[in-house]
Amino acid sequence: MKGLLLKDWYMMKKYCRAYLVIAVVFIAVSLVSNDNMFFVFYPCLLCGMIPVNLLGYDERSRWMQYSGTLPYTRAQIVSAKYLIGLLAQLVTMIGIGTVQGIKMSVTGDFVPGEFAVLMLLLLIVSTLTSSISLPFVFKLGVEKGRISYYVMIGFVCGASVLVSGLLGGQQQVEMSPNAILAALAFVGIGVYSLSWYLSVVFYKKREI
Repeated sequence: MKGLLLKDWYMMKKYCRAYLVIAVVFIAVSLVSNDNMFFVFYPCLLCGMIPVNLLGYDERSRWMQYSGTLPYTRAQIVSAKYLIGLLAQLVTMIGIGTVQGIKMSVTGDFVPGEFAVLMLLLLIVSTLTSSISLPFVFKLGVEKGRISYYVMIGFVCGASVLVSGLLGGQQQVEMSPNAILAALAFVGIGVYSLSWYLSVVFYKKREI
């Protein structure tokens, strides 16, 4: 498993540098954008697609066939993609959370409960990207499974509008942070775990 993670880490450093640049640009824009949460959510969405892009490079280089000669199970190959994706998502979320926390403190809008809800929303958006995409990719291949990416773009656009209405402007509502945190944590963990399980099942049955 360690070897699989190292392989994906080296590939991510070589082929996914553009993601870092785009994420930094969107985070910078989010500092001056007060109403549109899309600039906050999009870097998480982008990093959530890293495992799918790594799988695309694996398919083009015939790594999927070559991996059958190595002492790794298909479940381990799937798990490596989920773990490397989760690492990228957590790093991105921490970066955005730090910037947004500083921004809220400077403007005097920092509320611990609402900030915690925002952080969980960021995590769920990023994990939903790979949660929805990866089972399709492991079952159908990267090209056919990539359509889920466009579905996620629509999801993030809708979510950004919804969250903007909940957290800002004249439409701000009273929230119960404890209830929201519990619900979001349950949904996020449940969806990611189910996606992981389905990907393992689909990839075990797939002919390569």
